[in-house]
Amino acid sequence: MRRVVVAPWIARLLLATLSLLAEQCRADSGAPSLAERVIWAVNAGGDTHTDTHGIHFKKDPLEGKVGKASDYGRRLPILRSSPEDQILYQTERYNEDTFGYEIPIRDEGDYILVMKFAEVYFAQSQQKVFDVRLNGHVVVKDLDIFDRVGHSTAHDEIVPFSIKRGKLSVQGEVSTFNSKLTVEFVKGYYDNPKVCALYVMKGKLEDVPKLQPHPGLEKREEEEEEEEEGDVGEDGAKKSASSAHKNRVKSGPRTPNPYAADNSSLMFPILVAFGVFIPTLFCLCRL
Repeated sequence: MRRVVVAPWIARLLLATLSLLAEQCRADSGAPSLAERVIWAVNAGGDTHTDTHGIHFKKDPLEGKVGKASDYGRRLPILRSSPEDQILYQTERYNEDTFGYEIPIRDEGDYILVMKFAEVYFAQSQQKVFDVRLNGHVVVKDLDIFDRVGHSTAHDEIVPFSIKRGKLSVQGEVSTFNSKLTVEFVKGYYDNPKVCALYVMKGKLEDVPKLQPHPGLEKREEEEEEEEEGDVGEDGAKKSASSAHKNRVKSGPRTPNPYAADNSSLMFPILVAFGVFIPTLFCLCRL
């Protein structure tokens, strides 16, 4: 009997289609729609936007208060995102220190935090790396967006958590909950933390809309999985996966840094002083 192999990206496309059909069935049956289950959503660094799922992202409440907003990504098409929702990945808020958002949650239950990212400047890994904390719990460690998906490509970090009997439970850790969920983007050693958009919804992991498939990423993940299964040393230990960099999605051409300040005005007096000092020193030596 011949075995039929389905490419992972095709499987994910089918799953996304089934998810949309399931959402339509829930709407027809009178169950809360996805948009109705979202309790809070923000387009970081940008204006209001209603996405293709009906989720209404409000304007960034940190505008003029914390960090800097950037729409530098608007000059780039964002892979894995529908054309209508690319704006959610093209704008961002970043800060030179740790920053975050406070989200009021009154009801107990199961929730999902979805954070949207895209690397629109750096063209290699280990240039922007940071953590994400949820009420003090580190839920995303050493996030390197380019290393995950490459340049100008949508990437979602999805964190399920629950609130029951005044306790927050996330990734096996528990803490007291005081009706406020604090999401922090933690300053690391490499550049500044940032986020493009984020929302909190009631539900389970399977309720979260999936990003569009990306054949390049799917191929890389498939090859890494095959290497983990087959690349085993004589002592039974797995060898390091060195092909991750080789198979990474290629970025576009290097573009000017949107974060860099113009220091040319500071360098000019120094150059003038240096130019005067050398001839003066030469004359003094001759005397």
